[in-house]
Amino acid sequence: MQGVFVGPSFLRGRVTPPPSKSMAHRVLISAALAGMPLEEVEKRGLGRELGEDIQATIDCLRALGAPGQDPLILDCRESGSTLRFLLPVAAALGRSAVFTGSQGLARRPLREYVSILGSGGVRLEFRGEENLPVRVEGRLQGGVFPVPGHVSSQYITGLMLALPLVEGDSTIYLTSPLQSAPYVQLTQVVLAQFGVVVDALEGCDGNAAGWSVAGKQSYRIPPKPLVLEADYSQAAFWLAARFLGHEVEVDGLNPHSVQGDRAILPLLEEMASWPPGEELRISAAQIPDLVPILAVAACARRGATVIEQAERLRLKESDRLHSTTEMLRAMGAQITAADDALIIEGGKQLPGGQVHSHNDHRIAMAAAIAALSSRDGVRIIGAAAVSKSYPNFFQELKRLGGDVRGI
Repeated sequence: MQGVFVGPSFLRGRVTPPPSKSMAHRVLISAALAGMPLEEVEKRGLGRELGEDIQATIDCLRALGAPGQDPLILDCRESGSTLRFLLPVAAALGRSAVFTGSQGLARRPLREYVSILGSGGVRLEFRGEENLPVRVEGRLQGGVFPVPGHVSSQYITGLMLALPLVEGDSTIYLTSPLQSAPYVQLTQVVLAQFGVVVDALEGCDGNAAGWSVAGKQSYRIPPKPLVLEADYSQAAFWLAARFLGHEVEVDGLNPHSVQGDRAILPLLEEMASWPPGEELRISAAQIPDLVPILAVAACARRGATVIEQAERLRLKESDRLHSTTEMLRAMGAQITAADDALIIEGGKQLPGGQVHSHNDHRIAMAAAIAALSSRDGVRIIGAAAVSKSYPNFFQELKRLGGDVRGI
């Protein structure tokens, strides 16, 4: 593949990002457990720009709901959410299942579930050194579930989705500080829409120490129509373009959303108002998905920007500390990666060049936005990675006025 070329250009117009991917996974699973046909959910907001991750969840839910095959074969493709959410759900339903997926997904963390779910009577059988395929056996029972909060909040969401279905009450407690906390809050909001209650247990510092989940709850179809709001994680690329001087308006965003990546708005405002030349420090602990596009925005402000508490970025679709650094260096940026941080010295126009997406959708989209303000443009190898979350991204970029070639 020759890649997609994005040349220097100016964007103008309105754009509506896809539905929130984080919300869509949770709504689809909750709807299926409530007995709501998935086609109904698709009609209520999932019809536009259905990414591969959401399609993976839909296909796995259809397989879970079908009688017959034992064990089930559930292909999660590249979706960590599909895998980590549905593994405990399958166990709660008593379904023997083999989870498979892409090579990239097989390298992402999963084995914490061995100890997390082991106390609940669930066995995980790995067939090799990588984390996929994995066979899940045993019906999940209620109890006490210790979960590390620093690896992935998706373990907590998976338990929250599954434990209301089981016999007996349960307690989830954190064994390390929780990162990406807004994603857990989003899970609680969606569960409440489906009549499922999960109560937070506060620690001595006022932060969540864990959650209490009553067993034998029933998922119920919401009385009000479901509304799947636009995704702030994808909107971040267009909002960063506006920060860089483009006349882009983003529609469909809920200003009161519990999506954690809504933080892109105050972060860009802080970048714009921070004194030029003075160091700005940004914590990525709760917003790991925003880091690649924040790094692009940082290239435009004069002075040093330090994006810290970002160690978990090494466990994403790519090692995003490495891939973000490599991408921006290839364009001529002055950027350094530390163990848990990125340091960007910005304020100069990037020359451009050729970059690799590392099969990471957020790296490909961040590179495209950076290319708009470059001197010579950027060729993005592996640009098709955007199909994971935003299949029409490059078409939208071109529609808004971007010089996009090779789609």
